[in-house]
Amino acid sequence: MTGKSKAEVRAWESRWAVPVAIATVLAIVLIIASRFVNEASGDGTAELLRSVDEHSGSVTLAGVLQAIAFVLLAFPIAYLFRAASARSDRVRAQLIGLVIAAPIFLGISAGLAVVAQQEAADSFLAGDAKSTLTPAEAKDECRDDLKDEGAKDFADEYEPAKGETPAAACEDRKIEDDEASNARTEASLAGVVTGFGIAGALGFVVSLFYTCLWAMRTGLLSRFWGSLGMALGVATLLGLLPFLLIWLVYIALLVVGVLPGGRPPAWEAGEAIPWPTPGEKAAAELEPEEGWDDEPPSNGDEGEDGPKRKRKQRE
Repeated sequence: MTGKSKAEVRAWESRWAVPVAIATVLAIVLIIASRFVNEASGDGTAELLRSVDEHSGSVTLAGVLQAIAFVLLAFPIAYLFRAASARSDRVRAQLIGLVIAAPIFLGISAGLAVVAQQEAADSFLAGDAKSTLTPAEAKDECRDDLKDEGAKDFADEYEPAKGETPAAACEDRKIEDDEASNARTEASLAGVVTGFGIAGALGFVVSLFYTCLWAMRTGLLSRFWGSLGMALGVATLLGLLPFLLIWLVYIALLVVGVLPGGRPPAWEAGEAIPWPTPGEKAAAELEPEEGWDDEPPSNGDEGEDGPKRKRKQRE
């Protein structure tokens, strides 16, 4: 147990429970809203940048919403980390900096990405970006695509303009996409976006894993929800965002104590109450029931002094 008393631990958690739950729910809403607000789309990088330029307002709004949502994620993770740290001296309390910084870095990356993407779209449409893919290389790539996809699918994917063949349309798109990709890479904020994004993503994976691990060890999270949280850092990076949203909903309900089955007892106790291991559970099930004589029966069906007697239950 840390230096604070159980009453102080419970008081701090009670004081911050509602603000943390509100921040968590707001983060969920903003993440979902950002997906619906963004109207930009495209099959290739060139088409996407054209769409970004056409729908710059929605792209900017989506980026801002996403940035705010990422920053708000610091609240539930830091709250859970703080609760675990208050129940065990083995938790490395200095990692609170990483727990808070990682979502903020992701938010900064998301916000600056909007500016970088708009700059790339302007550069591409102005013709400032140049392709490093030669016509011969584009032709070879299109020939490979034709072999892999077949003539029908190839023609459907690279629908030619009037008087143009699918092969020519493919080559033009390959070169355009390369130009657009270079425009994104050469944007002035591209390096900053990448740096904050990588640092935030790695930090988020580590902080979420470590926090859920100790929340589970101290009894704040069940084995299921703790294990799910530990896996969600990597899963989120792979695009499995809905699972993170489900976990966040659970955390919001957990911190305010409105779960249907109630919260784990470690919350109300203000101290760690670890979950029993499978071995401990098995040992508990094998223990004799309370209220029976401790003296074991003699060897065999009959003891030395006569038949085996039944144990009497104590009143």
